[in-house]
Amino acid sequence: MDNLFEDLISEGRIFANKEVLRSTHVPEKLPHRNEQIKDLADILSAALKGETPSNILIYGKTGTGKTSTVKYVSNELEEMAQKRGINCSLLYLNSEVFDTQYRVFAYLARFFNKRVPMLGWPADMIYSEFKNGIDTKERSVIVTLDEVDKLAIKGEEALYNLSRINSELKNSRVSLIGISNDLTFTDLLDPRVKSSLGEEEIIFPPYNAEQLRDILYERAAKAFNDDAIDDAVIPLCAAFAASEHGDARRALDLLRVSGEIAERSGSKKVCEEHVRLASGKLEVNKVTEVVKTLPLQSKIVLSGLLVLSKESQKKQFSSGEVYNMYRKLCGHLGMDALTQRRVTDFISELDILGLVNAVIVNKGRYGRTKEVSLSVPEESVQSVLLEDYKLKAISSIKVRAQVTL
Repeated sequence: MDNLFEDLISEGRIFANKEVLRSTHVPEKLPHRNEQIKDLADILSAALKGETPSNILIYGKTGTGKTSTVKYVSNELEEMAQKRGINCSLLYLNSEVFDTQYRVFAYLARFFNKRVPMLGWPADMIYSEFKNGIDTKERSVIVTLDEVDKLAIKGEEALYNLSRINSELKNSRVSLIGISNDLTFTDLLDPRVKSSLGEEEIIFPPYNAEQLRDILYERAAKAFNDDAIDDAVIPLCAAFAASEHGDARRALDLLRVSGEIAERSGSKKVCEEHVRLASGKLEVNKVTEVVKTLPLQSKIVLSGLLVLSKESQKKQFSSGEVYNMYRKLCGHLGMDALTQRRVTDFISELDILGLVNAVIVNKGRYGRTKEVSLSVPEESVQSVLLEDYKLKAISSIKVRAQVTL
């Protein structure tokens, strides 16, 4: 009997190198990001001159090339530093994983050969180990904090210490690159951290359909075998992605999944039909992906709306009701609640993402209010929210109707 996987692993007609279509792949060229590459390189070039580069905050929506650009420029900088015999260390951390001061400094200390546990030491001791590790010789250290807004929630002290560490070093210099989808996250920071962290800012605008086509053609040339794509496929993928805020990651996923569907169906070419099937498949996962990448505070607001929907017969709630439930959840989580104005901003952002529907309603002599309702199935939101270990405590909260999240 033939093995079950025999046909599945045989040489495919479609893909030459599927990994090129992953968002984690750093290409040799980054179309339509020359300005941002130049700005970043100009700032970081100070490290090659024995100077301290300014701290940088990089903003832009998901899929605008922020992380790829930083990694591309970092690779170029590292290569030049090696050629010139300059000691330059480039470190990358995802702040969704390293979201506390302890985790950040434990990881960084280990990079400089300090044997520290991931738990158990006092925060000042772990910070001291990192500081001693990098200051053993003259070097430039550039730390990239991806999704830095996540660290701002629980690890603001790490941002403060990293942004001020140079005053405590004799031999080394530390610079920070923060990457965020949230243009307003610095509003939550201590003014001292905000001023020292954002010395330079670089904005990444969304891609348009024409730019997305260029990106897809560049990747497709390496990802697919010759004559494996119908001429209409890439323009269609670009058009779909451009309609969703110019997300290159979405465009790449759509092209890759289209190819996978074509390959599994035994087709010799990727056609429009495969793109439309792929779009439907990705749409199912879209809510999950969007909710997972939300900042913690936005997740709490969404959790509050979910609790309200479960405990009430109605489906629309005033912004005041949402804020009161948000305050209750913050108290249950042992967190300080933000102001109502800030929470209203989060609601507007959730509205833009399509997770909620927020409309201004005129109440006559009682003024105007914003009424909010969920725009996506409750089940899909709840399951994703509870995957975040920080929100698991909400599962035990009981509200007026004895309904739990």
